Amino acid sequence: MTTPQDVLIPANGEQLAAYVYRPQATGPNAPCIVMAHGFTATRDDGLPAYAEAFRDAGYVVVLFDYRHFGASTGQPRQLLDVGRQRQDYHTAIAWARRLDGVDPERIVVWGSSFSGGHVLAVAADDPRIAAVISQAPFTDALAALREVPLKILPGMTLAGLRDQIGAWRGRPPRLLPAVGDSGTVAAMTSPGARSGFQAIVGPNSLWRNEFAARLMLHFLFNYPGRRTRQLHMPLLLCACDDDTTTPPGPTIKAAHRAPHGELRRYPYGHFDIYNDPQVKTDQIDFLRRVFADVAA
Repeated sequence: MTTPQDVLIPANGEQLAAYVYRPQATGPNAPCIVMAHGFTATRDDGLPAYAEAFRDAGYVVVLFDYRHFGASTGQPRQLLDVGRQRQDYHTAIAWARRLDGVDPERIVVWGSSFSGGHVLAVAADDPRIAAVISQAPFTDALAALREVPLKILPGMTLAGLRDQIGAWRGRPPRLLPAVGDSGTVAAMTSPGARSGFQAIVGPNSLWRNEFAARLMLHFLFNYPGRRTRQLHMPLLLCACDDDTTTPPGPTIKAAHRAPHGELRRYPYGHFDIYNDPQVKTDQIDFLRRVFADVAA
């Protein structure tokens, strides 16, 4: 077992903090999986177990934090900008393509929850991507908003407006909680969301339970699931049937829309997927079908 290398990736004047995992034995043209987390989470929150499983199966892995989050640079902190996060994926992909021992034509993008939507859009904009894995993905803003209690939406929208006006005036962000108990004001308040999120936070994590409220002004325009028809590479979508954070209906439709889409369904909620070893097995089986020459 090899220890991941902690690296910094240049990113438009900032730096993305990343772990690079390498298998003990690999050929000169190994596939590489580029990974990042979902809504406000960091590289240390539940994802090292995936990266280790992929490494042990013979893949190079680059697991990074977005700008403004975790160990990456970028001010203000906790600024969740969809466009910037997707650009960070493209930056990490370009960097991974230059890594020694990595085949630049065999890059896989992996995402979970909010980043599960990112990778669909990223791959649609980069036809060189060899394969996509997206688990419990955010694919449809309206479906997600239907799960948010109506009584808190006006307050969150007002906070977003105030935050945006403040940003124009050079003020620090107005922050909202990412996850909270049912009945509180937070982005995720479904039953079990708070405990589920906290369960994946790593012991050395830099996660903060907050995000800049201005995201709420742009949230409704995010429908990455609609782009799967543009994906001509193999795609694996993993949906949780009892998910009330990223409802599975639009994800199932996105899988059927993709020219080479595969769908795996699991009988539990959003955060349970991180603790199910079968999910990692299914994802590695998918990769072995895509890259038949890779052996652990």
